[in-house]
Amino acid sequence: MIDKFCDYITKKIKENSPEMDEEKELVINFGVRLIFGELPKILILFLIGFILGIGWYTLLAFLLLCPYRSFTGGFHLKTHLGCMICTILLYCGPVMLAKYTNITPDYVKYIVIAIIGIISSILINIYAPADTENIPILSKEDRKRKKVLAYISLIILILISIFIQDKVVSQMLIYGIIFQTLTITRIAYKITNNKYGYEEYLKTESIKT
Repeated sequence: MIDKFCDYITKKIKENSPEMDEEKELVINFGVRLIFGELPKILILFLIGFILGIGWYTLLAFLLLCPYRSFTGGFHLKTHLGCMICTILLYCGPVMLAKYTNITPDYVKYIVIAIIGIISSILINIYAPADTENIPILSKEDRKRKKVLAYISLIILILISIFIQDKVVSQMLIYGIIFQTLTITRIAYKITNNKYGYEEYLKTESIKT
């Protein structure tokens, strides 16, 4: 229902802007879906966070990890319920783990952070930005820019996790990086029945030529 409504709004916008190309239409459709589909999910996420007693940490996790997700990309589930559950796992999950676990002593935490940083950098190099068929990133300039920003956001998150004194925030970011980076991998896409939009585009272009 929400998807049909968002498509209807996008269609009306396109009717008033006949010069709009397909890529711009996808961007507008994504923005409309964000307003009418994603914002309610975010509000539910924070509500659940406060019910679980981790509301402010959930808000902080969202603010810190969301840029990393926007630059690295990742799979999207097909239903709103599945997307809601995935969102809760990505932002509440790391907080709950951080709250009830403790990576000690400090040198062990630093080793874990180093390993995660290396693995995440490799996966970013291979997969980021991980787009989908519904929202492909076709511009090479945009892909390069997002990849660079993915590295920068990863470095920022790692530095925060190293130097911040709050144990929950530090470990929350460690787990959050793991969770998000896994969403861009090929195995995650296969499990969730997603395809990389740019790869599908290249296949289509190859068939045409």
